Amino acid sequence: MFREAKLALEDGTIIKGEAFGFETVKTGEVVFATGMTGYVESLTDPSYKGQILMPTYPLQGNYGISEKWYQSDGIKAEGLIVREECQKPSHQLSEKTLSEFLEEYEIPGIAGVDTRALTIKIRERGTMKGALATEEIDDDELLELAVNQPDITEIDLVDQVCVTEPVTMNEDAERRVVIVDCGIKRNSIKALLERDVGVAVVPYRMDPEEIMEYDPDALLISSGPGDPTRVKKAISTVRTLSEQLPIFGICLGQQIIGLAFGASIYKMKFGHRGINQPVKDLRTGTVSITSQNHGFTIDPDSVRGTDIEITQLNLNDGTPEAIEHRELPVFSVQYHPEAGPGPHDTMNIFDRLVSVMKEY
Repeated sequence: MFREAKLALEDGTIIKGEAFGFETVKTGEVVFATGMTGYVESLTDPSYKGQILMPTYPLQGNYGISEKWYQSDGIKAEGLIVREECQKPSHQLSEKTLSEFLEEYEIPGIAGVDTRALTIKIRERGTMKGALATEEIDDDELLELAVNQPDITEIDLVDQVCVTEPVTMNEDAERRVVIVDCGIKRNSIKALLERDVGVAVVPYRMDPEEIMEYDPDALLISSGPGDPTRVKKAISTVRTLSEQLPIFGICLGQQIIGLAFGASIYKMKFGHRGINQPVKDLRTGTVSITSQNHGFTIDPDSVRGTDIEITQLNLNDGTPEAIEHRELPVFSVQYHPEAGPGPHDTMNIFDRLVSVMKEY
């Protein structure tokens, strides 16, 4: 049975299509992701909190849903925009359809959208606020919701996805990493556990003195959603502990480390989201294909005169992809080395973290 869905954009555009998932109205920043696979990982990635996700690959849901692919405890994106929704998936691990998955977490979906045209619009105009409705609502009312919602820079999104109480794993391991949780992905934790590292996931607001009570060998500042300048406690923690522990950052974690050492951040026109971003290491010349999901980045000009240096660049637009402190064991990457479903070119960064811990 056909149900109409509508997407309103802040520039006045109204797009109509077929509803799937949960019957509701949601607002968020409309973003596109270029991966050909990975819709489960993307939807459950905490970094998509506050955003309505649009994969550019036309067919979504064709291999179904498995909890094995979740990157958190459920869907974090606010809504889903697709060209075509597959209603009969085929995969040995599939447990439900994409529509059933959205319905379970009360998330709306719209199908039948010309995602190519909408992607071009976002690339030309930049990321826009939107409102997605799978229930009856007047066009003007929907547009008003899109326009009047707070900007993503005005929302404390990390508070909505981080742990509220510490969680520990593999406590008997010889070495331990404390993860300052800003929206950690399960694959990051898995990568550490596979290297026999103990893990303590703690709220990003935890005081440095409490973090040190875990007797960590290193600190990991995790990925997460939103504007890094709002995560002031994590920035302060990096400053406080940088001379006591090795520190490694992923995605939002890189931006937090950059801010801690005097760099500045800016919001990108449409960000990097997908699993095909080329990154060049400036020391070795090696190019890796990486998975990314971020809308903010370090201003490369602001790094001059600080104690950090840029060590890797994005080959598409020249934005910083990795930084290191000139003297301290502090380093970070803007991409996701733990990427699921891939690529896995940079997974060895976790080996480097283990080596740094041993050396320290």
